[in-house]
Amino acid sequence: MDAFGSITWWGFTPAQDLRDDDLTLAASKLRLQMVNEDDELNILMIGAGDCRHILKTLARSYRHRQRKIHFYILENNIELYARHMLLLTLALEPKIRMGLQEKTELFLELYGNSLVRQQSNAYVEKMSNMFIKMVTDFDYLDKKLPILDLSLLKFKERDFLEAIFKFWRNPDRSLFDIEKAWDLRLRKHLGVRYDAIPGVFDWDYSMKLCHKGASIINYHQYKQWRHKGIAFEIREGSYDIPNKTLASGMVFKLEGECIARRGYWGDILVSPYISFGIECEEKEFFKTANNIHVKTAQDVSEYNILSYFHELTHRSKYVPPEVKNTSKPKEAELTEITEEEEEEVVTTDPEKVDANEVDDDYDDNDDTTEINPLDLEYEPVELDYVKVHFLPLNSAETLNKKSRYQKLFDCVYLSNSMVHVLNETLTETFSDVATVILETSKFLLELSDAQHKQYLDKIVSIAKSVGCKETDTPEVGNSYAEFIFQRTTHSQ
Repeated sequence: MDAFGSITWWGFTPAQDLRDDDLTLAASKLRLQMVNEDDELNILMIGAGDCRHILKTLARSYRHRQRKIHFYILENNIELYARHMLLLTLALEPKIRMGLQEKTELFLELYGNSLVRQQSNAYVEKMSNMFIKMVTDFDYLDKKLPILDLSLLKFKERDFLEAIFKFWRNPDRSLFDIEKAWDLRLRKHLGVRYDAIPGVFDWDYSMKLCHKGASIINYHQYKQWRHKGIAFEIREGSYDIPNKTLASGMVFKLEGECIARRGYWGDILVSPYISFGIECEEKEFFKTANNIHVKTAQDVSEYNILSYFHELTHRSKYVPPEVKNTSKPKEAELTEITEEEEEEVVTTDPEKVDANEVDDDYDDNDDTTEINPLDLEYEPVELDYVKVHFLPLNSAETLNKKSRYQKLFDCVYLSNSMVHVLNETLTETFSDVATVILETSKFLLELSDAQHKQYLDKIVSIAKSVGCKETDTPEVGNSYAEFIFQRTTHSQ
């Protein structure tokens, strides 16, 4: 197995607003009829791995004309659907249960850390019970998370989801030793270079990541992630509990026998900083001093996620609070305190107030135990304009056989690991005019420049062979190659 792993826990390209005018304007101009105000936008996402594009598209939807959006998600691993459910549920947490900053920190921690804090693990275990009910009772799912549709999954796949959530809620840490699993992956990948880890990490960072335009990723943070798998340490605390949401199973053949093994089979080279940490509307984050970035990819990720959550709730652009100027502290003043004033200060100290002076209405039998906000009913942020549908695993080749998908998708997204499924069979599910977005191999760090160019030429060739045309000349340095599909049988 290579360093990229067999399961895409996070994307190897930055999050995109799939309704951005730069992506959709060209397709809109080709449509023969004016789009009605109440029309629907159907987006097919194959192999995206995480929910970064969904999150950004929904957060920015208020900036575009209101449309009903249907996301159709197709992956190769059922564990990715489980992560989608967790992260979408977290993104829609109501403010009475969780504040904006706390939600941001928890999201990034579960998204990109191999080890998490006790509070974060407790959240996963608690919500797993709700997820089990969602998978087994669609009425309950519609009540708790109405944006999600699991009805297209096979019964076997829903059973697998239930088993995953039962594993998540199991408090036994020995079931998944991610520290050992991570180290085994490192040893397997690096081989004899394992003893020269500092030099290997430095080379990958300076000669590969920075060369790709991701120099805002802090070297020390990247090195820590490469070594231990911890990318985000925003909140102080002990990161010592395995992140069970990053566990997945693989079947190996040993001496002709198939052996199933649970472990960490994701990325150990690129890092989760790419998804949310290298692009941002707020350009202040990219300022440098002495050719060194003042902020880091962790700061950018935190800002982006926080702004997305704010926009989801308030449907307005996030404006960071102004930082008060404390560069000139007020000079200290000496004030004489009289004996009477000193007594008044002492008697108002809550720790020194006489019990007899407490309000007479106080009832000794009152329950003063503080309520945990997470014990309150989960009522997600209302998004009545969106639906996320999970498609059966590996179903790209058979979608065209069902009439419901014929000429359905207005926007199609394929990851760099799934471009090979783009063929004439799949295009039967495209609308007469559709936007097609293909990931490039820009951040696949193990490829040479020649291989990047070869890969780009290949995906351009595949796209053109099925009737797609470039909206702009694809370049190796871009994260995406964008195309317009126009059905040749469509009368003009």
